[in-house]
Amino acid sequence: MKFKVKTTYNTHESLQDTLSFFGVNCHRPYYISSGNPIFEYPSNAFRIDYYAICICTAGDINIQVDNQEYHISTNHILISAPTTIIRFSQVSADFRMKLLFFDKAFLLKHIVNPFFIEQLGLFKNSTFTIVSSQDKQIDKLLKLIDYLKEVTLRTTHFTADIIRTIIFNLLLEIADELASKEQNTTESAQETNNLFYKFTDLVQRHSNQYKEVQYYADQLFISNKYLIQVVKRASGKTPHEIIDERVLKEAYVLLGNPEKTISEISYEIGFNSISAFGRFFKKYSTLSPSEYRKRQNM
Repeated sequence: MKFKVKTTYNTHESLQDTLSFFGVNCHRPYYISSGNPIFEYPSNAFRIDYYAICICTAGDINIQVDNQEYHISTNHILISAPTTIIRFSQVSADFRMKLLFFDKAFLLKHIVNPFFIEQLGLFKNSTFTIVSSQDKQIDKLLKLIDYLKEVTLRTTHFTADIIRTIIFNLLLEIADELASKEQNTTESAQETNNLFYKFTDLVQRHSNQYKEVQYYADQLFISNKYLIQVVKRASGKTPHEIIDERVLKEAYVLLGNPEKTISEISYEIGFNSISAFGRFFKKYSTLSPSEYRKRQNM
């Protein structure tokens, strides 16, 4: 038996939009799930503009993350950052997942460094990581989430700060598990990582308008050549590949909305013609935008 995957065209970008689809009325900048089964899932791809920690406690699910297929089962953890694109494929009847969603602005309210979360090394695939953990570690994380749920019921002066502290503890526990012995902690590596985080942040905000690598090098006050070296060292990819991936992710989401024409989408993500958008899209997906849209709606 599989749970139903429901066809919908809402992009569910914000935390509140996502929860609203599942019938949850939440106006807080964070959400902790009950872990109970969900009987309907959206069938189209949608982008999430918040952070998520998802712990599978039973069953299994086939899921596309940034257009790549993954199988998640018991004791798997998915950690994702804003702009991650999710699409549910198949869900087993006994599937259970404990969820924690939170907005970056809420968590980093008293933190000066805007890249604090990224510098924990949580996101091995640019905006997400899927990792299999041990029972002992999963139990520790679930207890922290249960404690977090308990604290959210309080209305004391320091409730919000206690909530932030527990979320930080969760992130640090996961980061500690992911950390490798080969992790480079030299000053040079830290400088490289800081530039890479700033570059990806600029790409997330401006890739629809600016697709040339030189623009981002200018914004970071470094040469084009040095930016290529930094990005290649940090991710194994070129700056151009990072920019194209971001634009492609946006295209996938917009093509899931039948209210937008392909012409509107092409201009919205910065192409001056439908044919230019079509060539770009087909280069990476092997399908034309219209062919991709038809397959998503089959």
